[in-house]
Amino acid sequence: MASTAVVSSDWSASSATARLLPFRRVQAQTCRLLHRQSVSFHCRSLKCSASTAAGNSAKVIDGKACAKEIRGEIAAEISRMKEAIGVVPGLAVVLVGSRKDSQTYVRNKQKACEGVGITSLEVHLPEDSSEEEVIEHISRFNGDPSVHGILVQLPLPRHMNEERILNAVSIEKDVDGFHPLNIGRLAMQGREPLFVPCTPKGCMELLHRLGVEITGKRAVVIGRSNIVGLPVSLLLQRQNATISIVHSYTQNPEEISRQADIIISAAGVANLVRGSWIKPGAVVIDVGINPVDDPESPKGYKLVGDVCYEEASQFASAITPVPGGVGPMTIAMLLSNTLLSAKRIHNFT
Repeated sequence: MASTAVVSSDWSASSATARLLPFRRVQAQTCRLLHRQSVSFHCRSLKCSASTAAGNSAKVIDGKACAKEIRGEIAAEISRMKEAIGVVPGLAVVLVGSRKDSQTYVRNKQKACEGVGITSLEVHLPEDSSEEEVIEHISRFNGDPSVHGILVQLPLPRHMNEERILNAVSIEKDVDGFHPLNIGRLAMQGREPLFVPCTPKGCMELLHRLGVEITGKRAVVIGRSNIVGLPVSLLLQRQNATISIVHSYTQNPEEISRQADIIISAAGVANLVRGSWIKPGAVVIDVGINPVDDPESPKGYKLVGDVCYEEASQFASAITPVPGGVGPMTIAMLLSNTLLSAKRIHNFT
């Protein structure tokens, strides 16, 4: 595959970007812009081919570098807030069970909080806890004025009603953005959600900072999950894009995707989107993060996206890598939402 270039984009924010990241911008500077669950597509995972007809080389959208810049902005704003009114944002995480991946995610979030100055609290409950015990801890955080955001780490144990537990989180502290009222407001014209779900918000922020024109463009979202596909399609619609959603019952998904100026894939299927799915010059945001066997890796596997990167890079104008694309932005948006909550609660501008 030909070597890929790096995208540089001006940090100056449009009004839409300012709404997505409602903390004060630092002085404009150049930013180097260079996963997760969804519907199950009925197809086999294929190996990618590096040789394609187009022969172009996509620019790489570096979510890691962009997230680092955003965390710096958040840290500066938290410092200003602490100095002005003596308030430090607080994020509480509720973890149930002992899944290794969930424990890793929680540690990463705690580390990110520490890096920007957000107070991190955690309740770790055993696997056999009751729903009432979990909701009791959520209720305590709801009433704790030092807690501005509450995150329930998913998945929950199978005996628990996920909807009931998530609905127990106060909408004013729903920094994950999954409360039905937040999603409902996102779907309605003339209404504003208190929080936008973190991964979709991160996808949109990458597009804005890259300077991608969204208004009037054709966008295809692959996958329709409540976590990514549905909310990101609503966000694109709010930016006046023409939206198509591809899912497991879609006929001719390749033909539909090939019409898109913007593709956001969150299907959870390794290498689903091939080079032939990509319109030359399209921008591709790959949310998928899928383990595939790799005997050369010490772990025995490697992580790949939904998009066959080697093939898509020959057609797209810009593309996110996996890992290092959307993933770091998700945590950055969680920090952003927590700061937003603290500012709203304390009426700090």
